[in-house]
Amino acid sequence: MRIGAGISSESDPRGGAIAAARSAAAGLEDVAPDIAVIFASGAHLAAPEATLEGVYAELSPRSLIGCGAGGVLGCGRELESGTGVAVWAAALDAGSVDSFHATVTEEEDEEAGVLEGMPEPGVEDTLVMLADPYSFPTDSVLSGLARDAPGVPVLGGLSSGRTVQGTGALFFDQEVREEGAVGLCLRGVDLLPCVSQGAVPLGREMTITAAEGNVIQELAGRPALETIEQVIGELPLAERTLVIAGLLVGVVIEGGKPEYEQGDFLVRGVLGADPDTGAVAVGARVEPGQVLRLHARNAALAGDDLRRELSLRAEATVGRPAGALVFSCNGRGQSMFGARDHDASMVQDVLLGAPAAGFFAAGEIGPVGTRSFLHEFTATVAVFGA
Repeated sequence: MRIGAGISSESDPRGGAIAAARSAAAGLEDVAPDIAVIFASGAHLAAPEATLEGVYAELSPRSLIGCGAGGVLGCGRELESGTGVAVWAAALDAGSVDSFHATVTEEEDEEAGVLEGMPEPGVEDTLVMLADPYSFPTDSVLSGLARDAPGVPVLGGLSSGRTVQGTGALFFDQEVREEGAVGLCLRGVDLLPCVSQGAVPLGREMTITAAEGNVIQELAGRPALETIEQVIGELPLAERTLVIAGLLVGVVIEGGKPEYEQGDFLVRGVLGADPDTGAVAVGARVEPGQVLRLHARNAALAGDDLRRELSLRAEATVGRPAGALVFSCNGRGQSMFGARDHDASMVQDVLLGAPAAGFFAAGEIGPVGTRSFLHEFTATVAVFGA
């Protein structure tokens, strides 16, 4: 597999796209790319057709997907605002790819709408998906995929930029699509999903003993709020300080282990609590029998977690990874870490300079356990093997 990546802040949409695509082409060693993925912000969203023309003039990819972004990243750099374009291209060697544009249409006799254009992935395939947050019900689609294609990982993110006319900005081959989702179904491609939720578990594990929807009534047979307050009181002072800054919960998606590790938990926020009933609402559906543990997040923890997760993937790859696609929350960047280029430079460092590009998403898609979820404040990375 050959992968190349490029990034440009040039203000001219066509010229910037050509510059980024030319950098990506250099990594392909004169092999025509099977795929190009582009992320565009600023002036590119005033003339997205010119951006596509520039990419095709330089690369002529067999398939292309991409989306508008509030900020782009690549080659160790992050352009969080203003004009930027990141181009990622790959020649798959023995692998194959099907690109798609999926939409969900409402039907009177269909309660959840009708999904059209989504391929049927095989058990060893991987999906990369970029969705418009206003016209595509990503959560519902991921739930359907978990039911119909169990174990198939989905990585990607929600578009965080729109055209100057206020319409959706999804790129599919040489066209700009206003709604739905675009993506790739990768077959026979060595890809390791990496999900860094940026939070660490605190305190002891608790079993949910009564719950409905996203509301937990009881933990370990006692009112949920009372139990959580007790666990917080047992924490060391430093950990209680983390909780004060923002309490999160982690719910184990797949049980059965004697001990659970950091990556086994789906991390979600606490939405509220009822002091009269002791019930606690969280940002995920829960069921009795699931294991829960308190979590906390800050910049240092988020950085450590990303490095740890990337290092595990790098160690699992023979030699340097071929490349990576990066989907980082638009709440990360300088506002979280206080410095530029945090996630992009860490990906470049840990993956030994492997060509990487991506964008700051309005929600990140990645697997926890054997099913994929929509996350926030997360960095999800598709790491491609050599």
